Amino acid sequence: MADVTETRQLYDPQLTGSRTAFLTSLDKLGAGLGSQLANYQGLDVSKFAPQIAGQHSLQTTPVTAAAGLGALTGTGAGTAETAGSIASYMSPYQQQVMDASLAEFDRNAAIQQTGLRDQAIMKGAYGGGREGVMQAESLRGNEMNRAQLQAQLLNQGFQQAQQARAADLTAQQGLGAYQQQLGQAQQGYDQAVLDANQVAAREQQYSPFTQIGLLGQQLAQMTPGTYPTQTTTTTPQSAAPVSPLTSFIGGAGAVGGILGKILG
Repeated sequence: MADVTETRQLYDPQLTGSRTAFLTSLDKLGAGLGSQLANYQGLDVSKFAPQIAGQHSLQTTPVTAAAGLGALTGTGAGTAETAGSIASYMSPYQQQVMDASLAEFDRNAAIQQTGLRDQAIMKGAYGGGREGVMQAESLRGNEMNRAQLQAQLLNQGFQQAQQARAADLTAQQGLGAYQQQLGQAQQGYDQAVLDANQVAAREQQYSPFTQIGLLGQQLAQMTPGTYPTQTTTTTPQSAAPVSPLTSFIGGAGAVGGILGKILG
């Protein structure tokens, strides 16, 4: 009779409970997916369509304000009421400074005239032609000096207003650039939020398919070879065991044969 070999693969008893619990979890996941797919209407791509963040007010405001910067260029002609004119940048105290300076000049000129008259009186030339010429020359010089002082004050005020106008243009340009930087930073943050929401919406739309793929991967790994196995082999005897009676008869026959040979 041929030998018979029996091989059995046994799961590790320590993993049996974990495997059962794992399969139960997969069953629950599959049931949940089934309910989702039952109401599935297809991918709604509008949920995760790309979006571009709009410009911040810090970006649009400088653009609007830049339209008025042209008034700060050119000759700057215009009255004090004209926006951007040099006259509008003149110091509000300019006239007061001029009035005070000219008043002081006139006072000193009057003192000078008085001094000339006193000298003429002391020399006995008061009222004469020589004294008249001296007075006229003094007055002419004073008027010229007064005009030069007034022009100097006006020119000084003009230069200061011109510098203030140029500084205002530079300041507004710098402020606009700074606002643009802040606006771009805010726009970048808003764009990052839109991108994150887009990714989240796309993941939500693809969630059933992602879970199905995960479920399939786990089931594909559930093969018998995944867990330790134990193999046992049994080999039955080739002939049936001899009974005691058969052994006795066989033994008695052998003894009788030997005695017969001796007696014969």
